[in-house]
Amino acid sequence: LYAAAHVPDPTAINAATRRAAQAIAEAHEGVLARAYDAMAVPGPYSPDAGSAGRRSLRLAALRYLSHLDGGDRARALFDQRPNMTEELGAFGNLLRQSDGTAAAEFEARWRHDRLVMDKWFMLQVSEAAPERAVATAETLTRHADFDWSNPNRFRSVIGGRIAGNPAGFHGSDGSGYAFLADWLIRLDAKNPQTAARMSTAFETWRRYDADRQGL
Repeated sequence: LYAAAHVPDPTAINAATRRAAQAIAEAHEGVLARAYDAMAVPGPYSPDAGSAGRRSLRLAALRYLSHLDGGDRARALFDQRPNMTEELGAFGNLLRQSDGTAAAEFEARWRHDRLVMDKWFMLQVSEAAPERAVATAETLTRHADFDWSNPNRFRSVIGGRIAGNPAGFHGSDGSGYAFLADWLIRLDAKNPQTAARMSTAFETWRRYDADRQGL
């Protein structure tokens, strides 16, 4: 009954989420800044649960603080490169702040590592502003290292990633739907199993308003 009565508006949800994050950051800047500093893990990287928890909390604080400092802390952490977890977290924050050099810098560092580059492709789509998500994905499909026949690389840009940016995927112009559908049709001829799995991005279509359902 709740789902039937409350039709989600991805654009409004995205805007409200950003306003809430801004308000939380402003109200708790001191606590967040202290947590960010206190949760730094000195010394060599360790995968133990305690260290992983500290890194996770530090990146959560960083996400809020980036609303206030324009990405200054994220840039410092990105340049420091203490470990891959924090480098990727900083990179995501810089993308949200529209840092014009972070993507090129990250690519130059890691272009030799296919698994890391999958993250590079993925984050640029999932962290893009909604109005730029589809255009960003389209640009990445023209990148020299985009191999759409590779399932991991396909998923990084197209599979779950464009759908992982709900406000971008569900844009009122339908461009997100068209982009994903065109690529699924193309992939179906080569890898129908992967295409079928990725088509589940459309399975919630009945939740949305009549215009989006039609698109």
